[in-house]
Amino acid sequence: MSAISRCMQSLAQQNRKAVIPYIVAGDPAPEYTLGLMHALVDNGADIIELGVPFSDPMAEGPVIQLGHERALAHKVGLRDVLKLVETFRQSNTQTPVVLMGYTNPIVAMGYEKFAIAASDAGVDGVLTVDLPPEECSDLNSVLKAQGIDTIFLVAPTTSDERTQAIVENASGYIYYVSLKGVTGAGHLDTANVEHKVKGIKQKTNLPVCVGFGIKDAESAKQIAAHADGVVVGSLLVDGVARHCENASPAKVPDIIENCIQTLLPPIAAGANS
Repeated sequence: MSAISRCMQSLAQQNRKAVIPYIVAGDPAPEYTLGLMHALVDNGADIIELGVPFSDPMAEGPVIQLGHERALAHKVGLRDVLKLVETFRQSNTQTPVVLMGYTNPIVAMGYEKFAIAASDAGVDGVLTVDLPPEECSDLNSVLKAQGIDTIFLVAPTTSDERTQAIVENASGYIYYVSLKGVTGAGHLDTANVEHKVKGIKQKTNLPVCVGFGIKDAESAKQIAAHADGVVVGSLLVDGVARHCENASPAKVPDIIENCIQTLLPPIAAGANS
């Protein structure tokens, strides 16, 4: 059983939902990321999604796009992200880490070389936003050989047939995109999320975690009532942008606590809502 599966199984036994924060590696500068990761865990993160900086992050809204730009200004790339995970693992061997990014950097490194390097660094899952299930078999096979889960997105517009193809290739959990559009967009339709999540669960035993559009405690609570986990990204990346750039890395724990603490109770207790 993978680290992600063990984590999700343990949370389900506790009648809890997974708190999954997303940050961009190297944002606002490389020296902040390690402290941010540890601060997230200290404040209740169950799984960390770590964004790999990319020049054309097509799924991201303005807030996370700027996070990618800030990281790229410091020339943070895939190899740097793997080194960050490796350093994180020196003191935290339990919290699953998922790399969320795009195909080009992985292709540039080479699928097998990437899979081995990711495993050696301590990566538990990979979510490649722009790699469709029709093209995933080569990457999937090398990741599976290294014991790394492959996370896939399912969108509101994804057909039943395509959803079936996605869940057959996925492991760890399914990431359901709560709304049409990019990260941080508005117009969250909770009833539609509930309907779509139920439909996905009819096709797979994998947990379904929901992200995009989680802006505050109320939206987190609404989503947690229907999902196995909630992904919070834009809210955190915005907090990093507003507070970290003019603060020393030592202030990171306080900054993260202020950003995430209001979200934790409604997410974790979502099963009881």
